[in-house]
Amino acid sequence: MGLCVSLSAGMRFGCLQANVSLHMQVWDIEANNRRVQVYRNKSFCKAKWKDLRVGDIVKVDKDEFFPADLFLLSSSYEDGICYVETMNLDGETNLKLKHALEETSSLCDEKSFQQFKAVIKFIFTGHDTKVMQNATDPPSKRSKIERRMDKIVYILFSTLVLISFIGSVFFGTETRKDISGGKYRRWYLRPDDTTVFYDPQRPVLAAFLHFLTGLMLYGYLIPISLYVSIEIVKVLQSIFINQDQDMYYEETDKPAHARTSNLNEELGQIDTILSDKTGTLTCNSMEFVKCSIAGTAYGRGMTEVERALARRNDRPHEVGDASSDLLGDSGEINLGKPIKGFNFRDERIMHGRWVNEPHADVIQRFFRVLAICHTAIPDINEGEISYEAESPDEAAFVIAARELGFEFFSRKQTCISLHELDHKSGGEVDRTYKLLHVLEFKSSRKRMSVIVRNPENQLLLLSKGADSVMFDRLSKEGRMFEAQTRDHIRKYAEAGLRTLVLAYRDLDEEEYEAWEEEFSRAKTSVAADHDALVDAACDKIERDLILLGATAVEDKLQKGVPECIDRLAQAGIKIWVLTGDKMETAINIGYACSLLRQGMKQVVITLDSQDIDVLRKQGDKEAIAKASCESIRKQIREGKSQLISAKENSVSSALIIDGESLSFALNKNLEKSFLELAIDCASVICCRSSPKQKALVCAINPVVTRLVKMGTGETTLAIGDGANDVGMLQEADIGVGISGVEGMQLCDFSAFKWFRISMREQSVTPFSVSSP
Repeated sequence: MGLCVSLSAGMRFGCLQANVSLHMQVWDIEANNRRVQVYRNKSFCKAKWKDLRVGDIVKVDKDEFFPADLFLLSSSYEDGICYVETMNLDGETNLKLKHALEETSSLCDEKSFQQFKAVIKFIFTGHDTKVMQNATDPPSKRSKIERRMDKIVYILFSTLVLISFIGSVFFGTETRKDISGGKYRRWYLRPDDTTVFYDPQRPVLAAFLHFLTGLMLYGYLIPISLYVSIEIVKVLQSIFINQDQDMYYEETDKPAHARTSNLNEELGQIDTILSDKTGTLTCNSMEFVKCSIAGTAYGRGMTEVERALARRNDRPHEVGDASSDLLGDSGEINLGKPIKGFNFRDERIMHGRWVNEPHADVIQRFFRVLAICHTAIPDINEGEISYEAESPDEAAFVIAARELGFEFFSRKQTCISLHELDHKSGGEVDRTYKLLHVLEFKSSRKRMSVIVRNPENQLLLLSKGADSVMFDRLSKEGRMFEAQTRDHIRKYAEAGLRTLVLAYRDLDEEEYEAWEEEFSRAKTSVAADHDALVDAACDKIERDLILLGATAVEDKLQKGVPECIDRLAQAGIKIWVLTGDKMETAINIGYACSLLRQGMKQVVITLDSQDIDVLRKQGDKEAIAKASCESIRKQIREGKSQLISAKENSVSSALIIDGESLSFALNKNLEKSFLELAIDCASVICCRSSPKQKALVCAINPVVTRLVKMGTGETTLAIGDGANDVGMLQEADIGVGISGVEGMQLCDFSAFKWFRISMREQSVTPFSVSSP
């Protein structure tokens, strides 16, 4: 529960997407008429959101929507914090941590607000917010049949006008001749006693009226009823789509939903599918599966990618089945209640057996870091502890620490408490760590750290982050297990797992006090470079770390994805997957989901070469760009020759290209040749080769979609589940939004399972299209 003050009275749902469709308008009405507790007349009473006014104080309970800009005054948590989920706004699933001011965090009941007065100065609310500024009207999409019908109707209407015009010209000419020199040529028409529709004295007016008469008489040439019939059929098709039981998702009680009936027939003409990976091909639900501690790899199970890798390398005996993942070396099966976020099996460290391992002290520090270095909040319900975390990864780490003997059960503003398994006594003890500072995670930093004081009064810095930044911060004495850990991280990445490196360091009092003074000045600075000052201060303390190990979490494939992609390939539909993964990871995931298949010719385009690396070190941007273009041109030319030989041998082919190479391939000079290469491939994987290029790939998605649509002239379908996919969904002929954990953004169809494609009489029935 949180107490907030309203900063804008504009309803987000009402102003952001009100004109998208009738469905969105119904959503607006529902959101604006929801009730909220508002402080008025010295008490909280129920009121509708649409009646909220700027300055109102509202009470928002857990899991409630709030379609307005709010300022957090206080929270039911002791440290005045709360987590906000914004997936309906921007598609991001990460929970946003919000802090109440110390001056207002004590406001918790009706009496405390009776004397409360404050002035809040804020900009960037309502229509000035980033989301509103970047919001664009969705494009109008029409099917090819509609566009062709329009052309036919234009032709028929032009014919109608032409016939009527020619007829009126001849009619006017003949009417003018009916009276000549006082004599009547066609006396039987009685030109001396006639109406305006046939008046030899006014032939131009008669001709014009005849033209209008012709338009009405020949109007049957325009098939107006055909439009009505087609629209009725499309509406009925949309109803069938919405009621398709094969696309009903029982877990969330949601069916598929056709947001437009214009594109139904397009689903049978799809030539190319462009799909996001995370949350679309995968579940975006992280599970802790493996870890490397003190140079030793732990975790017995095989991931889906590892099974595909074993099949690819002709090692079917290693694949096994799901039950074989639970077998330990002794052959016993470790069956237990499934735990969300935890799929780890290793008898060496489970059930407290880690105390017998050679590096038990390192294992203890490793799981302490997982249990302490985070911003999660425990939620105790009927004796069971669940966690509210900023991301699925962070929740998985805290759950893993709990299952392996380090249960995080309490968090206050200044301390964190754990139930720990002591490796010396073998018993469980309660330990409380004083929380001094949280150095928050940022995409630019790629790490987060906490500074704590343990019960022994020792100052510790606990840190976790990406391997690309963590290994550079290790001390000489802290690199004891570096080689083994790097090797394990490489193998985890090949298995399609997400990895983080864990490290720590001891701090002495003098160093900490000097750093804290600098950090406090940076945090309280109001200068324009405030963030840079804070990052610089964090950078000074996050050095000389001691390596503990690395974690590996898995984002499982959606159910039915490999089978669906395989059937789509059999139907001759080309598939493009746009992902932020490293190339090696993307290739292995491609095999796991049948995007890449045995015997396929792979054309790889990358700028990972020694010549370009040398130029990068020299820093000559013009030389780098020129060399990169030449390299891409050469690789495209070689790729075309490889495709020719593959076609001669009746072998399908796949193109794999990283984000940096793709940006150069989309230059005007290379765009045409790149497209010619890409459209000849059955599968295309666009990935990144470094973390910085993830945003680049996301930005390129709509450009790629437009390029494919215009270059092939065929129907394209885009599938995505997040805010970063909206451009791609809008650019494609058909956009299918997967209503997963990232909320719903603008799309043409929404669905909740993956494609059910049925093969009947050697044809594809495309709609049962979509779903996870």
